Amino acid sequence: MEIKVNFLDKLRLEAKFDDFTVIADQPIRYKGDGSAPGPFDYFLASSALCAAYFVKLYCNTRDIPTENIRLSQNNIVDPENRYQQIFKIQVELPPDISEKDRQGILRSIERCTVKKVVQAGPEFVIEEVANLDADAQALLTVNPSLESSTYIPGKDLPLEQTIANMSGLLANLGIKIEIASWRNIVPNVWSLHIRDAHSPMCFTNGKGSTKESALASALGEYIERISNNHFYAGAYWGEEIANAPFVHYPDERWFQPGPGDALPAGILDEYCLGIYDPDGELRGSHLVDTNSGNVKRGIVSLPYVRHSDGETVYFPSNLVENLYASNGMSAGNTLAEAQVQCLSEIFERAVKREILEGELALPDVPQEVLAKYPGIVAGIQGLEEQGFPVLVKDASLGGQYPVMCVTLMNPRTGGVFASFGAHPSFEVALERSLTELLQGRSFEGLNDLPPPTFASEAVTEPYNFVEHFIDSSGVVSWRFFSAKSDHDFVEWDFSGQGKESNAEEAAALLGILEDMGREVYMAVYDELGATACRILVPGYSEIYPVEDLVWDNTNKSLLFREDILNLHRLDDEALAALLDRLENNELDEYSDIATLIGIEFDENTDWGQLTVLELRLLINLALEQFEEAQELVGAFLQYNDNTVERRLFYQAMNAVLEVVLDDEMELDDYVANFRRMFGNPRMDAVLGSVDGSVRFHGLTPTGMGLEGLDRHQRLMDSYRKLHAARAKAAARSR
Repeated sequence: MEIKVNFLDKLRLEAKFDDFTVIADQPIRYKGDGSAPGPFDYFLASSALCAAYFVKLYCNTRDIPTENIRLSQNNIVDPENRYQQIFKIQVELPPDISEKDRQGILRSIERCTVKKVVQAGPEFVIEEVANLDADAQALLTVNPSLESSTYIPGKDLPLEQTIANMSGLLANLGIKIEIASWRNIVPNVWSLHIRDAHSPMCFTNGKGSTKESALASALGEYIERISNNHFYAGAYWGEEIANAPFVHYPDERWFQPGPGDALPAGILDEYCLGIYDPDGELRGSHLVDTNSGNVKRGIVSLPYVRHSDGETVYFPSNLVENLYASNGMSAGNTLAEAQVQCLSEIFERAVKREILEGELALPDVPQEVLAKYPGIVAGIQGLEEQGFPVLVKDASLGGQYPVMCVTLMNPRTGGVFASFGAHPSFEVALERSLTELLQGRSFEGLNDLPPPTFASEAVTEPYNFVEHFIDSSGVVSWRFFSAKSDHDFVEWDFSGQGKESNAEEAAALLGILEDMGREVYMAVYDELGATACRILVPGYSEIYPVEDLVWDNTNKSLLFREDILNLHRLDDEALAALLDRLENNELDEYSDIATLIGIEFDENTDWGQLTVLELRLLINLALEQFEEAQELVGAFLQYNDNTVERRLFYQAMNAVLEVVLDDEMELDDYVANFRRMFGNPRMDAVLGSVDGSVRFHGLTPTGMGLEGLDRHQRLMDSYRKLHAARAKAAARSR
């Protein structure tokens, strides 16, 4: 994690990381003002807080209340060497906790990350640099030797060269990558989380059987996502980019809707229109992209090549964003390598959906077949030894598709996790199933898995598949676990041979889709210096329902974005109109405003926590519609999960509105004790919200220029780097 420090007045310092700012000072005896803890105080507190976190985690997974558990830490300083200290952590436990759990709580503290880092002894490197952002990949902790050549199936270059090429590409773009975490909880299963140090919203996860393969996976996914603009999907890109010569890519085209908002000629083809607009309800306005929000400019569309005949078909970027999420995108050392990964991913998700929604039972992989892959068996045994039964299944549906499945059971919670992986190689697909299962997860993370069900409607509900796509946390049918499988086991193999194996495999996978009667469309993105592509298979590779284009399109943000960002400038008439739209567009009242309008607010602010319900509440208060506001306050207090401060504000508001709306009570009679209960600053905000002197308490003013929205601006800084690189590449090609 990158922490940037700013020098403030006197001895005060400011450390900024992620969305947090920490102020440090020195005690008065050391010439400071004592206005904040000192740096060493934060260090001491970090180990105590870390220990308490692991106690809390242990107790939460076992439903042990923590109200009567107390923890303290004292540091005992050696009088002859102040750098030699003992950290004594003591825990006070109530008598009703069992001896087993007492020992478990003490053992949990041993897992404290701060403690382990201190005990291992971190290495400090102190150096001068000309520019803090220049050494862009200094935070990558795996630096394979270029003198080695480690080949793995599916890669056209050695891992060492692959990592070097991808790291160099990101460095040239000015993207500073840091590794935020590693996981290796069972043998031969590695995963890591990497992110942009400046814009941590841009992150990917990698997985593999070794550290190097996991890093290559994460870097490849990062490049695939910047190449496809996936990090910025749904976000507002600002007026400058919205009016630039191009918004997404230099080869984009803009189309104006026809008469009566009809779909313009020139987008999609007859095959796609039959899938995306089966009932003739789709209109041009449905396809305006949310990123630019430039309605006057029209519908921005991106060129895809139709595989069957090589013709170019223009797909609205809005359609791709709404239906496909990240499915079918990849980067590779070669185009064929990227194609194989794209197509494998498409088959993985589509076959997984067919199996789960069809409640199919899959055949077990025989032990004699598993024994051919001892590294995978070791990882499975590692899970079994931790008390997690594992089922290894052939998901090829009788040898039709290159898909495998590893399913984990958690007897402690009754939850299950069905993890799928795909690749033309049986071994690689199986390895991917296992590494996907544990990607970014600790053993505690396996306690959140949902239990299986016999309720078919819960399994087949469309958004259950969306949950499976996001993090595999969807529901699985008990019928999936039947010993009587719906298909026989097949030890399949779709892999190619020799130097052109990826090309052969891509052709084989495309052949499967052709035999199914599916049309395939591909876009290639290489202007950033890497080879990446995206493949769409209409009617097969969508993640979200096609009807979302009409009924739940992300560009509904255009109805709200400008007014919400200009909230403090709106007069009563405009506020009433905004309130009407919020109430009459079938919005989930507990959905967050950040997602609705495509703005990355700091989640630790009131803007970042703001929901549709709370915004309606605040507008009602501004319009002095107190009865409506009181009803929404009640709903907020009953169902909304917000900060302690925000809940207390609305508890106070609820009390004040009760008095204001009761003709027999006078507010002045209660204010003194309200202030004693809730404090003067909070009551000033509540009373001001009622008398009109305070509007939209907690929401700092901003606007379409995105003033004060540092987190969103950092996301846009990331996108501007890509936009500039594409503009340069386009200029060179002219």
